[in-house]
Order: sequence, then C-alpha cells, then structure tokens
Amino acid sequence: MLNKGQVKSVLEKLYEMYPGAECELRHTNSFELLISTVLSAQTTDKKVNQVTEKLYEDFKTPQDFLTLEQGELEIKIKEIGLYKGKAKHILSLCKVLINNFNGIVPRTMEELISLDGVGRKTANVVLSNAFNIPAFAVDTHVFRVANRIGLAKGKDVVTVENQLMKKVPKGLWIITHHTLIFHGRRMCKARKPLCEECGINNLCQFYNLTNSK
Repeated sequence: MLNKGQVKSVLEKLYEMYPGAECELRHTNSFELLISTVLSAQTTDKKVNQVTEKLYEDFKTPQDFLTLEQGELEIKIKEIGLYKGKAKHILSLCKVLINNFNGIVPRTMEELISLDGVGRKTANVVLSNAFNIPAFAVDTHVFRVANRIGLAKGKDVVTVENQLMKKVPKGLWIITHHTLIFHGRRMCKARKPLCEECGINNLCQFYNLTNSK
C-alpha cells in the first residue's frame, strides 16, 4: 500500500480533480436518502433519481409508503434493478421506523443496520450525508479505486473500510468517499480505466504495475 506521504499526495490531487464531489442521489431529508440508497444497490444513481423524482412527490414519509401494497410499490420502482426485493425491504424498514423509532431515521450504525435491507454501506451513506457524522461508505467504486491506487488492500469491503479509516484523517472521510466515487465513475472505470489520462497515475500502484510488465 502507499505510504503516508503518498496517500497525502494522492488525496490532495484527487480533491483538485473533483472539487465538486458530493452525493449524487437527490434527496431533501434523511428518509429520502435512506430509501434512495436502498434503491441504488446494483443500480446507477441516475436511474434512481429518475424514479424517485416522481415517487417522492406522493410518498414522503414511512406512513405514506405503508399505504402501498408490495405489488403497488414494485410497479412504481420497476425500472430499478432487483425491484421486487427492494420493494419488500422498503416496506419492512418503514414498519420498523414507525414501530421502533417513531418514524424518524436513526443516527447510529447499530440502529440503521437493524432496518431491513440496510447494510454497513447504506448506513454509512446516511450517517455521513444526512447527519454529517464521519463515516466511510465503501461501495463498488470506492472498493475498486482504493485497491487499485494502493490506498487499501483488501478482499472485502469491511477490511477496506477499516484500512481507509486508518489511512485518511477522520475529518476527510466524507469528502474522500465522494471523491473516490467520482474518480471511479469518471476515470478509474471498472472495465476500461483511463489510466493514461489520470492525474495520479504516477502514484497509482495499478498503473505502475501494469506498465512495468
């Protein structure tokens, strides 16, 4: 993995490359962000935003969603991948929010992952973006980019999350999460990374290893 000085250099350059990095799931409150993040699994943020733009006009609270049968919600989100399972999760978590949390999205990891369909990544997204609580959400882009660059070296998301939290100052966790996602979507793509155009290729372990062969 990169040493402390190299990590600092990589992050500073990435911040320069993506000064506007932020959550791309459109939302106006913590509940909308929670639902959108559940919907975003294996689906693009763009597609989720297209669906929720209309969905949130009529369904703004857990109580609103529970006026729907599962089949009705499936129809409203059917453009999104895995929509049947997601509809089931959403209605279940809405019930738990009402019964256990007075309809309010909780602010701790333990409480959030008690909700159906909510894992560590989703919980971290909500904690950091809805409540500005330092957290490091590791999605597929963060996992890939961190491993490629050398910010982390892990075969599972929890390992990578823990390594990133040690490497990156706590006050930079949130912005670094967004920046790595932007880099993964725009430059360090899964199938065809744009290595020759990348502003940090001189420090990237993946690039240097590939070009040393």
